[in-house]
Amino acid sequence: MDNPRVAVIVEDDQDIRELISVILNQSGFEVHAASTGATGVEAVRLNNPAVVTLDLGLPDIDGFEVARQIRLFSDAYIIMLTGRADEMDTLMGLETGADDYLTKPFRPRELRARISAMMRRPRFAGDGLPAAAAAAAPPAVTAPSESTSGPASGTSEGAASSQGMNSTGNGASASIPKAVNGLVLNSGDRTAEVDGTELELTRTEFDLLHALVDSGKQVRTKSDLVRRLRGEEYDVGSYISDADERTIEVHVANLRRKLGDNPREPRWIKTVRGVGYRLVH
Repeated sequence: MDNPRVAVIVEDDQDIRELISVILNQSGFEVHAASTGATGVEAVRLNNPAVVTLDLGLPDIDGFEVARQIRLFSDAYIIMLTGRADEMDTLMGLETGADDYLTKPFRPRELRARISAMMRRPRFAGDGLPAAAAAAAPPAVTAPSESTSGPASGTSEGAASSQGMNSTGNGASASIPKAVNGLVLNSGDRTAEVDGTELELTRTEFDLLHALVDSGKQVRTKSDLVRRLRGEEYDVGSYISDADERTIEVHVANLRRKLGDNPREPRWIKTVRGVGYRLVH
């Protein structure tokens, strides 16, 4: 399991590297920094972090390739930090395994809030993390004007298999595997299988799939899913941008590709035009 108190910074600009280090230290992380892509990959391999901040414009290999290499052995949360504002860069970053994307210059409070939101997410997925791991997560930071607070988990309708999909009294999903049309989702060990073959999902992809399975036939809007990923229990009025919703679209597209799901004749994820997504039954 990833060490929830460890973070790796991959950034070639010393000033920015030191700024991020201060932000993460203040959030309770032990920080390891690297100035090149190759040393960054090795730092992730050696330190098994919970969070990686990753610059795109590195001197040896670009951040997209670094993310691909990290995803071969780590499910750490990856947040890309870059001066590139082009939408294609955002999409490529998410498609190579990043969980979030922040354009430079960024506000320290915004970075801290996004990382806090990511660190809260495993708790709603019912993945059996020990209490110590949850306690080690940085404190939540509210940033209502910066679109960085965190997503609501809607009422679970239960996407249930014949095994009986019940929820615990406090609202957390039981860790009994859930089966839908040949898809088996186990929140206890955070694994997903299709027709007996295990899928290689990022944490964000798993969390989105879990949210849809958990909601059954209930339609989840893109805003709902943004809040769910942020860890918000309710709609607290936090700002959700078009870019946030576009991020959900990209993650869902990645999910469909890994599931082998045809959006025109979906087996699992149905698009409700102009609204969001729901599970196919």
